Amino acid sequence: MKYLIPITFLVFLLASCNSEADTEEKMPQELSEKQALLKEKRAELKELTDFVAKLETAIAEQDPSVKAKQGRLVTTRQLERQTFDHYVELQGLVAADDLVDVSPEVAGRIVQLTVKEGDNVSSGQLIAELDLEQLERQIAEVETSLDLAKTVFERQSRLWKQNIGSEMQFLEAKNSKERLEKSLETLRAQLSKSKVFAPITGVVDKIVLQGGEFVSPGMPIIQILNTNRLKVEADVPEAYLQAVRRGEMVTVIFPALDMERRERVSLVGRSIDPANRTFKVEVNVGNPGGMLKPNLLAKMLINDFTIEDAVVVPLEVVQQEVSGNKYVYVIEAGAEGPVARKVYVEIGRSYKGNVLIEQGLEGGETLVIEGGRGLAADEPVKIVNPKTQASNG
Repeated sequence: MKYLIPITFLVFLLASCNSEADTEEKMPQELSEKQALLKEKRAELKELTDFVAKLETAIAEQDPSVKAKQGRLVTTRQLERQTFDHYVELQGLVAADDLVDVSPEVAGRIVQLTVKEGDNVSSGQLIAELDLEQLERQIAEVETSLDLAKTVFERQSRLWKQNIGSEMQFLEAKNSKERLEKSLETLRAQLSKSKVFAPITGVVDKIVLQGGEFVSPGMPIIQILNTNRLKVEADVPEAYLQAVRRGEMVTVIFPALDMERRERVSLVGRSIDPANRTFKVEVNVGNPGGMLKPNLLAKMLINDFTIEDAVVVPLEVVQQEVSGNKYVYVIEAGAEGPVARKVYVEIGRSYKGNVLIEQGLEGGETLVIEGGRGLAADEPVKIVNPKTQASNG
């Protein structure tokens, strides 16, 4: 009896505290405040339940008769069959679908650069102008040579019509004139390319060369990035080759932006990288507001396993014996009230704190959620679910 006095005092103290809290604490109006308060009270309930369970265990070890009278406090949940989804979480990066190096087709010195980093440019907009003085000199030389070649050809043509001279001389003069005409045409076409234009619409991501520097064909002057066309790239292990199909929906998460999207797979690589045994998967993403940046870290969640009408329980309620057998506790009716029955289970895949039960539970059972640690088979329990407490209050 001496052990029941502290318990009675504790219950009285808790009841008085709760009644005082009920009179002082008002129900919040905002949904977010209610959710925060609910989370706080659940944490308090769990802490209180664990403390009472430890206290009862300690008392029962000294007085077994108390254990038979006092049921351990537990919280429960009715098991309902549901759909279980398992996802593979992969690391990815945001990449630009359009990242273009703008380079000239002719060599020259940059005399004017009309853009700077961060500028928005349109397709066909003037980017830079080149000084092609050397090319102009070449054109002048070719024009002089062409004048002479034309004169020689005209004279040789008149002689050939008068049957004077050889046919070879006539053909050489003609060939020389035509060759110089083609060369002049090519040089003038190159001269018209002294202006460099933007090939796409986008943003100037990087200035590679400044005004006054010499540039050769193929050397980039600037880089233009189309930030409206981005993609997320991830390397997927070959074990999940059958789980990914083009056009399927995946979840893309951007941790730095606290952003989550559902997008379709736009590309599945056709080869396996022999170095790491992965294949590439791409997902096109829009960029409203310009928040996404190339090389931004992303996560890609790929659904590789789904089963409907399954029994799913919180992973934390599954306990394990020394032999390795796993079990949970469910509530059944006893002679003097509810008791905890140990049920052995076989578990499958787990995801986000939930685990699939393959054998042992059928659904509909009342599962012990909190207070199950240290329970014994057929031990009396007292159910103190939050809803029951609220109704009793």
